Amino acid sequence: MFVPSWKDSPSCAKQATAAPRRNCASSATDRSDGKTTLADELAEVLRGRSGREVVRAGLDYFKRAPELRTAYPIDSAESYYFEMYDYDAIREKLLRPLGPGGDRRYTAGLRDSSARTVLDSPVQTAAKDAILVADGAFLQRSELDTFWDLRIYVAVSFETVLRRGAARDAAWMDSLAAAEERYRTRYIPGEQLYVDQVRPAERAQLIVNNEDPASPTVTRR
Repeated sequence: MFVPSWKDSPSCAKQATAAPRRNCASSATDRSDGKTTLADELAEVLRGRSGREVVRAGLDYFKRAPELRTAYPIDSAESYYFEMYDYDAIREKLLRPLGPGGDRRYTAGLRDSSARTVLDSPVQTAAKDAILVADGAFLQRSELDTFWDLRIYVAVSFETVLRRGAARDAAWMDSLAAAEERYRTRYIPGEQLYVDQVRPAERAQLIVNNEDPASPTVTRR
């Protein structure tokens, strides 16, 4: 099981509390990079360090229903990159309410991670000085980028993405070979589109190299 230790969460927390609007994005190219674990641990450190409310959101709960992804073949890299996430909902249900001038009334998700089941997510009200910590695959896309005060990019090679991701996803797919094929034809090419178009590692304030999960390293920009 891939569970990094994130020894540098306190360093991330120091920059997060210094940010003017306190919206933090833990971004990566893939689900297997460790961004969710980092975001969870960062949120925990922030709660203890800042004394503020911390809103924790995963953008996998804002995916579009599969039947709405019709512009490209559903298993294609283009569908994954261009159609997977409901960016309008992310902005209007989560980011604008928690941003400057927002009413602080937000929703943490609309669908389960498979995007097939609608969630009964309540509207919640955050404190005025609450900190948002979000994780997701494509958080530095232009639809979302202006909302973040701190961008944390979790970096691993695509070779490692293939190995870790396929090993994990084989548990719910037909076989390891089927999982590897999905990564080679859909996830990794879609992630390459993100890297080529957005260049997220160059734009992030913090880069966490998680090639070795036992000893991740942090580079500050």
